[in-house]
Amino acid sequence: MDVGANGGIDLLSWYMDIPPVSRIYFTTAFLTTTCCAIEIINPYYLYYNTELIFEGQIWRLISPFLFFGLFSIDFVFNMYFLVRHCRQLEEGDFRGKPSQFVLMIMFGIAMICTLAPYLQSHNFLGSALTFMMTYVWGRRNEDVRMSMFGIISFTAPYLPWVMLGFGFLVGNPIGMSIVGILVGHTYFFLEYVYPVVAELRGWRIKKLLVPPRILRYICGEEVVEDIRLRVHQD
Repeated sequence: MDVGANGGIDLLSWYMDIPPVSRIYFTTAFLTTTCCAIEIINPYYLYYNTELIFEGQIWRLISPFLFFGLFSIDFVFNMYFLVRHCRQLEEGDFRGKPSQFVLMIMFGIAMICTLAPYLQSHNFLGSALTFMMTYVWGRRNEDVRMSMFGIISFTAPYLPWVMLGFGFLVGNPIGMSIVGILVGHTYFFLEYVYPVVAELRGWRIKKLLVPPRILRYICGEEVVEDIRLRVHQD
C-alpha cells in the first residue's frame, strides 16, 4: 500500500494498482455491502435460493458472492483475503490472461452454487469463493512462509486450513469454508495437474479449462492478438 507525501496511506493509488478483474470484484462487493448497510438494498433480494432462481431471479446466481455481511471484523477479514489473494493470482499465474482468471471465478461460482443446496443454512456464498482463491494461491506458492499473530508459522498451502481452524475456534460456521477448499482443490487439479498427466500419457485432450473465444474477446485478448498479427504481417 502506497504512502502519501504526508506519511498517510494513499488509498487511491493502492486501489488503482489492483488489477482490473480483482478491482471490479472488490468494488462490487464493497458497494453491495455499503448499500445493504444504509438500507438501499435489502439482503433478502441477494441470498442464494434455487427456487427463486428457477422463477426468473437469475441475479441470485451472482449476488450471493457480493455480500459478505454488514460491516464487521468478519467483513474486514473477508475483504482482506479476497483482495490479497485475488490480486496475487491475477498478477501472478494469470498475468496477461484475464479471460483465464475470469473463467476460474466462473468455475468457482458454478461449483459452489451446485454444492450450496446441500448446506441449507448458508445463503451467502462469498466466503467459499474467498477460500477457493486462498487455496489455489497457497498451492501455487508452496514455499511462501507465513505466520498467524506471530505465533504459528506455516507455509502457504496450509493457510486455508489455518483459517478454517481459526473460524471454528471463534464459533463461525465452517461449511462454506470446506466447500471453498474442495472447489479450490478441484480447480487446482483440473488446471495444473490434469494437463501434466494428459501430456505424459498422450491423451488427446490436453487442457479442460479453456476460455471460450467470446470471453477472450470481452477481456480484450482477441483484440491484442489481432494487433500483434497485423504488426507481424507488416
